[in-house]
Amino acid sequence: MGRLRPILAAACLAAATPASGTPLDRWAPHISEAAARFGVPEAWIRRLIAAESGGRTMFEGRPITSRAGAMGLMQLMPETWKETRRHLRLGTDPHDPRDNILAGTFYLKMMYERFGYPGLFAAYNAGPARYARHVARGERLPGETIAYVAAVTGSENIGVPTARMRRDIFVVRRADGDEGIGAVAVTGEARSEGLFVSLSTVSTPRY
Repeated sequence: MGRLRPILAAACLAAATPASGTPLDRWAPHISEAAARFGVPEAWIRRLIAAESGGRTMFEGRPITSRAGAMGLMQLMPETWKETRRHLRLGTDPHDPRDNILAGTFYLKMMYERFGYPGLFAAYNAGPARYARHVARGERLPGETIAYVAAVTGSENIGVPTARMRRDIFVVRRADGDEGIGAVAVTGEARSEGLFVSLSTVSTPRY
């Protein structure tokens, strides 16, 4: 997702293996809820939150937001938040801890369904379109993404995903023309109507 300021980002990556008594503990009920709802391991959610925000909702007196505009505990880009919020019928505040965790976990589940493990984390960081090019054509990933995946998984092996890369879920583009997270993502061709298509056309269950 959109990156936090370098100093905070480095601290978050260093904390990507959460210990007891960390800021993440206060969000444990929301993490458990999201894990059960979407079938995602709690450890994945905790490590991703640790890497993205360090479990903090505020930074320098303001709701935590990256320079790119990513918001909240799981650093969701505005368009990603908008569409996941609508799909899941969440509230209007992207910084609400529960709603941010639910939306981010649902998006993480989508990354897993497309890229498997550990590719979902590379896609979450670099963007699904960029990671898809890495898998398909060997396009080099940013060093930040390699470090990110190593932090959240304990391994730098982020080559071919363990699950078959599904090309029928969505493709992604940003409003500024750059491909990546915080984008319009749909089944088949990129369209402007949003992140998801009618569930009648895909096999993804209604969450």
